[in-house]
Amino acid sequence: MGEAVEIFVPNGFSNFYEKPDQNIGNHKDSSWYEEVIDDDLKWSFALNSVLHRGTSEFQEIALLDTKRFGKVLVIDGKMQSAEIDEFIYHECLIHPALLFHPNPKTVFVMGGGEGSTAREALKHKSVEKVVMCDIDQEVVDFCRRYLTVNHEAFRHKKLNLVINDAKAELEERKEKFDVIVGDLADPVEGGPCYQLYTKSFYERILKPKLKSNGIFVTQAGPAGIFTHKEVFSSIHNTIKQVFKYVIAYTAHIPSFADTWGWVMASDQPFSVNAEEIDKRIKERIDGELFYLSGALFLSSATLNKTVALSLLNETHVYTEEDARFIHGHGVANRH
Repeated sequence: MGEAVEIFVPNGFSNFYEKPDQNIGNHKDSSWYEEVIDDDLKWSFALNSVLHRGTSEFQEIALLDTKRFGKVLVIDGKMQSAEIDEFIYHECLIHPALLFHPNPKTVFVMGGGEGSTAREALKHKSVEKVVMCDIDQEVVDFCRRYLTVNHEAFRHKKLNLVINDAKAELEERKEKFDVIVGDLADPVEGGPCYQLYTKSFYERILKPKLKSNGIFVTQAGPAGIFTHKEVFSSIHNTIKQVFKYVIAYTAHIPSFADTWGWVMASDQPFSVNAEEIDKRIKERIDGELFYLSGALFLSSATLNKTVALSLLNETHVYTEEDARFIHGHGVANRH
């Protein structure tokens, strides 16, 4: 293969580099992106091109056109979304909460700058308003430009796009919402999001902005058998301190090279069965879902023995003073 030539290093822990393509009959060099999953584990894939890269006020940003996964959004060196399989992540994030709610009309999305979370929420016929609040104008601008699948969502009359810190935005708003969604970047040291995973935020700011039968759902990081203790078990336990009813569920995301986790919570019980979920999908949603069904959701909430025991026995509560992070560093902690 020869010596790799490094062409881009954001934050010193992810690399773009060039190496010979090993496909038979193809002798052209290919550019590759390399993400450091942990100190002893890397994940790399071939690129067609780098569409955008730079540093905003808050985050390192890259938008890549990859050979295997299509367009890929990378923030602070961590893959956030891939064109070919983002529907798995976003269907799991949005539809269970909206389907369990009896009549969701208003949705507040924390983060979600690429537009896919809003796109899925706007499929629900009952929804009258989606507020998407992302802190980073630059992320929103280039996703609106390059991610053609979300062009319609960004132009939708029911979407209220706000550029602000989600914590400040929720504090300032007087209205309450049926569903609040956390589509935030993973908590990394120096990143802008970790305070939005804390007990004090859930308890003092987020929960008071939910209606009495409201539902909160958040992405909760890697949930694989070897990775679930990084942040998933802690986020789950923290939310359990604030809400009466909490469901953790997971799905494998091929482009993430891992199982991913979400946590859904409410002060009202979740009592809808698989048949009713399928009925509501048919009645409430415009368009087709490609991943989620009633039976699939129930199976996704059945965790393997190791992860289930970890969540049961977890004692860590996520606070500003005692936070957990996945591998990597944000802009504020660049080394």
